Amino acid sequence: MIRLGVNIDHVATIRQARMIDEPDPVWAVVLAELGGADQITLHLREDRRHIQDHDLDRVLATASVPVNLEMAVTDEMVGIALEKKPHIVCLVPEKRQEVTTEGGLNVANNFDTIKKTVTSLHGGGIRVSLFIDPDPDQVQASSDTGADAVELHTGAYAEVWGKEEAIRELARLSEAALLAHRLGLRVHAGHGLNVRNLAPVVRLPHLEELNIGHALIGRAIFVGLQEAVAEYKTLIAQAEYR
Repeated sequence: MIRLGVNIDHVATIRQARMIDEPDPVWAVVLAELGGADQITLHLREDRRHIQDHDLDRVLATASVPVNLEMAVTDEMVGIALEKKPHIVCLVPEKRQEVTTEGGLNVANNFDTIKKTVTSLHGGGIRVSLFIDPDPDQVQASSDTGADAVELHTGAYAEVWGKEEAIRELARLSEAALLAHRLGLRVHAGHGLNVRNLAPVVRLPHLEELNIGHALIGRAIFVGLQEAVAEYKTLIAQAEYR
C-alpha cells in the first residue's frame, strides 16, 4: 500500500498572510490523520515564509504518524533536525525568490556537501531522502551519498499533463524509479500532483510514498481536510490496484 504524506505547509501560508495564530497547522495534523494520512510533511524554509520553528515542535509533539521534515542543505537546518529528531528528513533545494520548489537537488554537482549532510543526519538516527529530478546521474549520485530514499520530482510531469510530453516525462520517472530500486534506494514521489494527474504516478514501479500538499489543501477549502485526505487515499488505492 502506497503511503500518503500530507504536506501542511499551506495551512501555515494562510495563517502567515495575516501573521496571526490561525489556522493552526497542528489542527491540520489531527484532521489529516483522521482522514487516513500515513505521514505528515512540512517544510521549514530558511526564510520561514510559512512553517515556523514552533510549528515543527508542536507537530512533532502531536503527530502519531511519522513526520517528514523537508529542509535545505545548511548547517542551521541540520542542527535543527538533529535536535528535533523527525522520523525522516527530505533534503530539498531552496531559492529565496522562488514561489515553490522549482526542481530537484543537484546531488552530482554538490556531492561532498550532501554526502556530509546525509552522514550527519544518519549519525543522529534520522533517515534521509533526497528530492531529485528523474535523471539517472542524480539517482546514482544519491545512492553514492548513502541516502535511504529519493523523492522523484514530478513537477515537470505535472506541468505537461494532458500533452504528449507527459508520456515522456512519465517514462523518465519510471526509469528513475527502476534505477533507484536497483541501487537499493526507496522510491518516493511528489510535487504538482492532483486528482487529475495522480493515477499514472501511483503506478510507477517500486513506489512506496507520495507527498501531496497544495492541491490537497486547496481541495480541503471546499470539503474539509479530513474528507480531502480520505479522497486522495481512495484515489491512490483505486489507481494502485487497477
